[in-house]
Amino acid sequence: MTGTAPARFTLDPAFTVGDVDPRLFGSFVEHLGRCVYTGIHEPGHPAADDAGLRTDVLALVRELGVTVIRYPGGNFVSNHRWEDGVGPVDSRPRRLDLAWRTTETNRFGLAEYMEFLRRVGPQAEPMMAVNLGTRGVADALRLQEYANHPGGTELSDRRAAHGDKDPYGIRLWCLGNEMDGPWQTGHKTAEEYGRLAAETARAMRQMDRDVQLVACGSSSRAMPTFGTWEATVLAETYDLVDYVSLHAYYEEQDGDRDSFLASAVDMESFIEEVVATCDHVGARLKSPKKLRLSFDEWNVWYLSRYQQQAEAEPLDWPEAPRLLEDVYSVTDAVVFGSLLIALLRHADRVAVACLAQLVNVIAPIMTEPGGPAWRQTTFHPFAQASRYGRGRVLDVRVESPTYETRKYGTVPLLHATAVRADDGTVTVFAVNRDRTAPLPLDVTLHGLGAAEVLEHTALADPDPEARNTRDEPERVTPHAVDGTRVEDGVLRAVLEPMSWNVIRLGAR
Repeated sequence: MTGTAPARFTLDPAFTVGDVDPRLFGSFVEHLGRCVYTGIHEPGHPAADDAGLRTDVLALVRELGVTVIRYPGGNFVSNHRWEDGVGPVDSRPRRLDLAWRTTETNRFGLAEYMEFLRRVGPQAEPMMAVNLGTRGVADALRLQEYANHPGGTELSDRRAAHGDKDPYGIRLWCLGNEMDGPWQTGHKTAEEYGRLAAETARAMRQMDRDVQLVACGSSSRAMPTFGTWEATVLAETYDLVDYVSLHAYYEEQDGDRDSFLASAVDMESFIEEVVATCDHVGARLKSPKKLRLSFDEWNVWYLSRYQQQAEAEPLDWPEAPRLLEDVYSVTDAVVFGSLLIALLRHADRVAVACLAQLVNVIAPIMTEPGGPAWRQTTFHPFAQASRYGRGRVLDVRVESPTYETRKYGTVPLLHATAVRADDGTVTVFAVNRDRTAPLPLDVTLHGLGAAEVLEHTALADPDPEARNTRDEPERVTPHAVDGTRVEDGVLRAVLEPMSWNVIRLGAR
C-alpha cells in the first residue's frame, strides 16, 4: 500500500464531538496471572513499601496517567467471594479460581486494592465489579454496605475493625462481567441477566441513589447474541443504569497485518452499533435519557495463542502463573494508538474505558519477580493520550488516500482525532497505517488561535517487530519529528510509515 497524495482535514472549534470524560483513561486489575502478585503487590521486593506494593510499579502507573481502575475482574469475579479478601491476611482462605484454573490466596483483597489506589494518587478512582455469576442481589448489597456505609452496622463496623474507619466511597460499580459468555461461571441468558441486573440496580440505589452502575453488554461484537442481548437487557435496565459495557480485543491473524492495522474500523462500528441500540431502546421507552458507554475492556491481545496453549496444557491450579504475558511490538503499539483514537472520536458517548490490563497480563507495564519493571511499547500512546487528550474533541472528517484490507475492505491510511484543551492548546493524534511509505498531512486551522507547533513526536521503527524487553527496556520510545510547521493557517506534517503521532499546537 502506498500513500503519495496528502491526507487532509479541517479543525474548527465550532465543530466538536464532545468533552473527554477523564474516566476514558482507565485500566483494569484482575486476579489473573501475575497482574496482582509480583505485579503490583510483592512484599519482600527491594522496591516494596510497607503495604507490599512495588513502588517502581506505582511510579509507572502514575506516569501512565490511569484515572480509574476496574477490579477484581473480569472472569475472576463470577466465582469470587469478596469476604475472602478482607480482614487479617493470615486468616484468609485459599480458593480455587474457576476462571483461570489457578489457586487464589486472597493475600491481596479489597482493602489492599483501596490502599493501592490511595498510593497511586487521587486521580485513580475505584471501579468495583459485583459477582452476579454465582451470587446475586444480597451479596452485592453486603459488599456495598461494607465498602461505603459510614458506620453503625455490622458490616460497616467490620470494615472499621479491619482497619478502615472511613468508608471507601466507591461510586462506580459493574453489575457482573460478560454474562453473555458461555465461558463465564454462572452464564445467563439475556432475559435472566436483565432481570437480575435490574433487581440488583434497584436494591443498590435503595442504599445509595447516587451510585453509578454499568450493565453488561456483549463481550464482543462477534458474539452471536450481539445486538439482541443489549436490546433485551436494556429493556429491563435502561432507566436503572448509567452505562452499558463493551469489550473488544484485537490481534494479527494469519499474517494479515493490513487488516490488523485497521482494527479501529471494527471498534468504531461496534461503538456506533451499541449507541444505535441504546437509542432505539430509549425511544421505545420514551426516555429522555441518553445512555453512555463503558468500554471497560479493550486492548491488543493474542487470544488465539492463549487458547491453543490452554487446550494443550490445562493449568493444574498454580498460584500466580505467567499467563497472557504478551510482549508488544511497535506494530501492536500503532494499532493500540489507533484504538485510543477510536475512543476519543466517540467521546460524546464513551464515558468510561479500561485498558485490560495494567501490569504483566496483556499490559503496558511488565515486571520480574525480585527484579525490574519497564514500559512496553503500548505504554507510550496511552500515557500521551492521557496527558494531552483532556478537553474537547474536535470533529475530524478525514480525506485520505486509502488501501484495501481483507477484513474491512477499503480503509483510509490516516486515522486521526484532535483535542482542544481549556488553555487553547490543540493536540492532534494521528496514525499512518501505511507499512512502507510516509504520509503527508495537511490540516487547515480555523479560529483556533493555535499557530505554532510546540512538539511533534512519533512512535515508529524500521523494524516492525521491535519490542521493549527486560534487557532493552527503551528499545521503542517516542522520538521528535522535525519539519512539522504551520504555514498560512495550515499545519503541514509528514507521518512516518506505520506510526503513532502526537502533534501539539499552541498560540504564537
